[in-house]
Amino acid sequence: MIVTGVTDLETAAPARSETARAKVNLTLRVVGRRADGFHDLESVVAFADCVDRLFLTQGAELSLVAAGPRAEECGQTADNLVLKAARLLGERIPSLKAGAFALDKHLPVAAGIGGGSADAAAALRLLAGINGLSIDDPRLIETARLTGADVPVCVRSESCVMTGVGESLLPLDLPAMHAVLVNPRVPVATKDVFAALGLRKGELNVGVNDVIEAIVWPKAGAPVDDWLTMLSDGTNDLEAPAVRVQPVIGEVLARLRSTGARLSRMSGSGATCFAIFDEEAAAHHAAQTIRLDRPQWWVHVGMLGGRS
Repeated sequence: MIVTGVTDLETAAPARSETARAKVNLTLRVVGRRADGFHDLESVVAFADCVDRLFLTQGAELSLVAAGPRAEECGQTADNLVLKAARLLGERIPSLKAGAFALDKHLPVAAGIGGGSADAAAALRLLAGINGLSIDDPRLIETARLTGADVPVCVRSESCVMTGVGESLLPLDLPAMHAVLVNPRVPVATKDVFAALGLRKGELNVGVNDVIEAIVWPKAGAPVDDWLTMLSDGTNDLEAPAVRVQPVIGEVLARLRSTGARLSRMSGSGATCFAIFDEEAAAHHAAQTIRLDRPQWWVHVGMLGGRS
């Protein structure tokens, strides 16, 4: 069910709430495609300060309503990852307490920033809370993995290196950085981007030396410059195929790269792109310029990384 306006959610006075932070892939290397068809990845992931909000009122019936500016983009409620995660967890914990979820949707969907995955992860944290579960509970971890590749990293919602198909997470002490996120309001299906990448089952996308070389990341407390130097040496292997699928992504990147940003790149499988700036004022100026020129685009200015 989709409703309009946020007040309906807020006046319901739900017992618990969680924020679902946007996930940003600062780098994304596709190591190769496995024999089972899944792709092995290596990605530096940070989280932004733009969020959806999810509320849970404990009750006997599992349900979901969506409101907010992006509610209409959520599609059929029955297909929402929030309900998928709750049902999968319920299969592993037959006595699971659940109830009515209410989603205040602000993040664009099919956008490469894990909006649906972050919502599902927020649902798992809420369910863990009312059921006395740790987020390290094996049943919750398995549920996150089965719900979607980006859900495990979104459960913790902390900067990390994500490898495998999203199940292996190495925490990073990434500093907070001024950033602008831009989405041209064009959904991009992940499957279409991977199809455009064109790897066959069992095919590697990198050389052997790249696979076995271990990256030494900056230590805790290292300056932003050290991180940007390393991140600038990275790439997003899905950027080029995504631009072929949706050429407007190339326009977004060109506009961000003309702003004097320290680093500009696409996140995930697109179409959201990000730019990192040295100064808050520069980020706000870039965001305002893009908003005036492309008012139909979704633009967020804020922070990436740091502590949640």
